[in-house]
Amino acid sequence: MRIAIISDTHYHIPNLRAAVTYCNAYGVQLMIHCGDLISPFMLIELAEFSGPVHLIYGNNVGDQHLISQSCGTRYANITHHGTLGAVEAGGLRFAFQHYPQLARSIAMQGTFDVVCCGHTHRYQVEEVGTCLLINPGDLHGGKKQPGFVILETATRDIERVDIGEAFFPDSNE
Repeated sequence: MRIAIISDTHYHIPNLRAAVTYCNAYGVQLMIHCGDLISPFMLIELAEFSGPVHLIYGNNVGDQHLISQSCGTRYANITHHGTLGAVEAGGLRFAFQHYPQLARSIAMQGTFDVVCCGHTHRYQVEEVGTCLLINPGDLHGGKKQPGFVILETATRDIERVDIGEAFFPDSNE
């Protein structure tokens, strides 16, 4: 199973749209968003993903009421988990928390196979015991190349997908 892990989209519609389009085109079956979606209007783009989406808050929570109220109702494929999410998929147990320090603590417990986080806007993957700790970097693209991660659950292989000019050939995005 191919699972996309994204974080820190903030208000960047073109990058989120590009990530969702890529995931739909390349057989990604589930998406985990590790926080900082910020605005309810970003749910419109996220809901275009063809599979289930699991979402948590970050430190930039935006309109919490409208975001949580819209998930599962107006956007049936999006499940909102609050500040800590957990899901089983592809034979692996996933947890996701926005802050890396808290995510590391969860990974050290040995309960999950994969723990995902965001917040730092820096791509990082490491083994914590037998657990993969994944920060996909940011999708917003402030100071670094925007991107996200795809995890193949059968092999635990990780692919970093950078969003750049190849996604926007006719613009300066």
